[in-house]
Amino acid sequence: MTGISASAVKELRERTGLGMMDCKNALVQSSGDMDLAIETLRKSSGMKAAKKAGRIAADGIISSRVGNGIGVIVEVNCETDFAAKNQDFLALADSVTQRVFEGRISNLESIDFEDEREKLVQKIGENITIRRSEILEDANASVSNYIHGNKKIGVLLAVSGGDEALAQDIAMHIAAMNPLVVSPDQVSAELIEKEREIYKAQAEESGKPQEIVEKMVDGRVRKYLAEISLTEQPFVKDSEKKVGDLCSSSGAKIIRFVRYEVGEGIDKDDDDFAAEVQRQLGD
Repeated sequence: MTGISASAVKELRERTGLGMMDCKNALVQSSGDMDLAIETLRKSSGMKAAKKAGRIAADGIISSRVGNGIGVIVEVNCETDFAAKNQDFLALADSVTQRVFEGRISNLESIDFEDEREKLVQKIGENITIRRSEILEDANASVSNYIHGNKKIGVLLAVSGGDEALAQDIAMHIAAMNPLVVSPDQVSAELIEKEREIYKAQAEESGKPQEIVEKMVDGRVRKYLAEISLTEQPFVKDSEKKVGDLCSSSGAKIIRFVRYEVGEGIDKDDDDFAAEVQRQLGD
């Protein structure tokens, strides 16, 4: 390395987390001035991060913290499952979650993660987004969390009564069965009416009398409400029991839950593998 010592490159790598050649080139351009090299790298890193920002980040992990009656859940996204297992990516998600937890921060935009995010974008070569977070806190309940083994699904749960083992079982059930509400009375009238209209149109095609059609529609609506309501779902570990019955027998009441699944609601590209490779070669 003509004119640039290996120790200087090493120091710059440690201070920026960027690649050896990027650090060497920055030091060459800055004639060995460390501060100027860092400024150069920040500028180039920012440009590369901006270029990658247009790419869809629909993979990633769910992270969570609970303690002292409060729970937080966070989704941090990248482009591939490979990057989601990267230790630096996991460390960023952990840092974000800890800061949200400690500050009880409901608005992610109020925390500045941009330098950390851009540095990691430069390092792993993928777009990274800190997508969303939620806080669950209830003075009259205990808050538990459950993260599925691959970190793609996470649950926060507030329960009054019962014990931690029951809370973990219910949180695992929520992760597996994806209920929309705690109980049928929480379903909005608008949603019920929308479903009723759909079922009525389907039932009328049968040609049956109107009174029979109404009974069919009522039955379908009741079934729908049971399917999306946590307390009415058969417990995943014992289908002979409903979750609500399980809670009643344990003196527990479900107050609220939050369920996150990585990438839900994100429109994903339909590009084939060859197109993805070509796009990355063009970066």
